[in-house]
Amino acid sequence: MLGKILLTLAVMIIAFFFVRQRDMKGKSSPARNALAPVKSKEKAIEQEAHNLSADMRLGAYMFLALVIGLGAALYYFQWQDDHSILTVRLHSDGQREATVYQIYKFQLAERSFTTLDGILVTVASSERMEVEGL
Repeated sequence: MLGKILLTLAVMIIAFFFVRQRDMKGKSSPARNALAPVKSKEKAIEQEAHNLSADMRLGAYMFLALVIGLGAALYYFQWQDDHSILTVRLHSDGQREATVYQIYKFQLAERSFTTLDGILVTVASSERMEVEGL
């Protein structure tokens, strides 16, 4: 999970510097502009292209913020669901009453679980397990 997050951050940082460097190259040509006279119509087209570029950049940043926000919200809700407390009852053949344990949802496996106290419980094939709170 941590590897996926680090990979995503690395791609975002590389893309940011790539776009930033490309913008710097486009602005570093004042000598070319000084050699050729620019007409008012060409200035207007250039200004319009610059405005479009700024709008696209703003849209990209808004989309990036939306994706990061959605990712963070989904991660939080998954974490919150995993840390909900469940009640597990184990019914053994020789006992009248069931043994009751409290566990986190993410600690529940197919035939074993870890309690809130840190005790690892493995369920035998002769026991019946009831999970409340799913």
